[in-house]
Amino acid sequence: MHYRHLYYFVRIVEAGSFSQAARTIHVAQPALSQQIGELEASLGVSLLQRSARGVRPTAAGQKLYDEASSILRKYENLPGLVRSSSGTVEGQVSLGMPASLSTTLVGPFIEACRADHPKVTLKFIDGDSEFLREEVEKSRLDLALAYEDEFFPVVLRQPLFRQNHYLISSRRSAHAVAKSISLKEVAKIPLVLPAGLNARRVVIDRTFAEAGLSLNLAAEAVTVASELSAVRSGAGSTILNLGDMSGFSLGEFADPVLIEPTFYLTCCLIWSNEVPLTLAAGHVKTLLVDFMKVQIHTTQRPGASWLD
Repeated sequence: MHYRHLYYFVRIVEAGSFSQAARTIHVAQPALSQQIGELEASLGVSLLQRSARGVRPTAAGQKLYDEASSILRKYENLPGLVRSSSGTVEGQVSLGMPASLSTTLVGPFIEACRADHPKVTLKFIDGDSEFLREEVEKSRLDLALAYEDEFFPVVLRQPLFRQNHYLISSRRSAHAVAKSISLKEVAKIPLVLPAGLNARRVVIDRTFAEAGLSLNLAAEAVTVASELSAVRSGAGSTILNLGDMSGFSLGEFADPVLIEPTFYLTCCLIWSNEVPLTLAAGHVKTLLVDFMKVQIHTTQRPGASWLD
């Protein structure tokens, strides 16, 4: 087994097909197939399930992918680790953010990081909080911002701020004139909410269940963008923290209505409890905490309260 075997395998899994991986890493597709064949032969197991729609890892392949991607990231960090020993902070730091935060924060944070640590390269990944936590768990991300309801022990964290939830409706909504609304009134309104085990959906379901109320569910959405698109069209309202607008402007909707009694998610900075942060990641972590504190205080984000 060689480095190139692991590198090609990880890139194929991430691309979802041999052809896409070949285009991404500029290696001929037959050569990739040969390398994976050698890897499977050396391990004695099948690693990829091939179909007309692409490839996906087998159970053994998924295990290899989890370990190999972590190994490759450590390998890529070695030059920065060695150079940082001379006193200069250097290297690549992978940072995850929910899309709702990345749309407004990535650019300013890159500028802040370049000013303080010009030899640090940031690699951004966005996704929902559950996905980002899993990437940190598997050591594929150094740091991530994530909205959490429960604090899972599989990662280390620093809670940053709490974000209350609001009713978001279309501009022509009749109940949009109020400044606050009760849970009981919200329960009467058709809602478009996230599906599955989304952290926001979990805290919404629990809050209404504890109040003895049932939700009037009009539809479920996989992404915040599709959720807000449905709300903007008048298909229903949603329950959202105002850090989660996913590229939409609040001006496209009626004024947010605070739901009372209030309930919240906590935005945390998380990192692995198994793999120590590199020197560069440690400096980015400190900078990001200070950056987020300034953002919360200066932008006066509705419903957000910094946790000291």
